[in-house]
Amino acid sequence: MRERHIRVTRSARYFTLGDAGASTTELWLVTHGYGQLAGEFLRAFTVLDDGSRLIVAPEALNRFYVVPVAHTQAADRPVGATWMTRVDREREIEDYVGYLDAVCAELLRPLSERRVVVRALGFSQGVATIARWVERGNVPVDQLVCWAGLLPPDLDLAVLARQLGSSVLRIVLGDRDGIVSEGMIAAQGERLRAYRIPFEVTRFSGGHRLSRATLKAIAGESISPSAAPDR
Repeated sequence: MRERHIRVTRSARYFTLGDAGASTTELWLVTHGYGQLAGEFLRAFTVLDDGSRLIVAPEALNRFYVVPVAHTQAADRPVGATWMTRVDREREIEDYVGYLDAVCAELLRPLSERRVVVRALGFSQGVATIARWVERGNVPVDQLVCWAGLLPPDLDLAVLARQLGSSVLRIVLGDRDGIVSEGMIAAQGERLRAYRIPFEVTRFSGGHRLSRATLKAIAGESISPSAAPDR
């Protein structure tokens, strides 16, 4: 038996808040966690939709029923999505890195004549996704936010450091997060310091979720675009 691969064309969906226009100063690329859908995930970001930001949430390419088949009828089963599993993982990573590049290229095209801040935020499983995209992708970012998730252990931090340059890396964690612990964040901090990647940690009162107040605080930080207009 031989394992083979073939590239196919398929449709992916993403959701946006805001429109690209003369008032756009920031593009946010936000990646959801395991078992979520992009449209539902994006609702938390409505607090940032002030006319100056274009916020895009791509949906992971792998959808599934999040409850066992025997528990409910097909029409009533909730659906979620996952960025990857351990099966054929390298090609899954290649696919979603290319996918996120394509989404950004499409959205940045109308803004190519001006400098815009690009912020990349991953939540939970989406942290590994967004970090790999920053490491391997073609779009320079001005801020990387790792929210309630960990950088993958196989991430090449030397490459990530070069890709980030002077960009800001922020780690966000709820004080009652039952999945990511303070010890895990501390260990991740040691990895980042070993590669001289500067980072800041933000904590909020809550569990494994997004905090709208914390999102607004992060969005209120002044960040200058570091890349050329033609990104």
